[in-house]
Amino acid sequence: MEYEAFNSFWTHGAFWVFVAIVIFIVLFASRIAGPVGRMLDQRADTVRQSLDEAAQLKAEAQAMLVDARRKREQALAEAKDILARAREEAARAAAELRAEAEMRAHARERMAQERIDAAQASAIAEVRTAAIEIAIAATTEALRDGLTAEQDARLVDHAIAEVPTAFTRRAA
Repeated sequence: MEYEAFNSFWTHGAFWVFVAIVIFIVLFASRIAGPVGRMLDQRADTVRQSLDEAAQLKAEAQAMLVDARRKREQALAEAKDILARAREEAARAAAELRAEAEMRAHARERMAQERIDAAQASAIAEVRTAAIEIAIAATTEALRDGLTAEQDARLVDHAIAEVPTAFTRRAA
């Protein structure tokens, strides 16, 4: 029995599997460990490069964000400046238009007054012309007939009374 107990250790299959694995590891460990180590080193380098690239991209994104904010602030300042200039320009244009409208109104008023003055002068001239024509006609008739003072006064009164109708005859 004693032999059996001692034999039993060598007789189990698990022992021989363990021995085979140890021999396999001893024989092929250098051949497997090198490529596996290189593969792990490459994977570590790839991860490290990815992390470095991510950090660089993050830094670039932050720089772009700062630049975008600065540009936005500049654009807002420019927009405010443009609005202020536009308001000033609109106020100036409104003042110019107001002044020009007043100037045109005064010019039209002056032209209307000149037309009124011309029409008034023309009416006075027409009245004078009509009065002269009536006076000439009365004088001609008086000289032809040899009028007395009483007839002369009647003719003058008649001529004065005919002045308004003389205008209507002339206009027609």
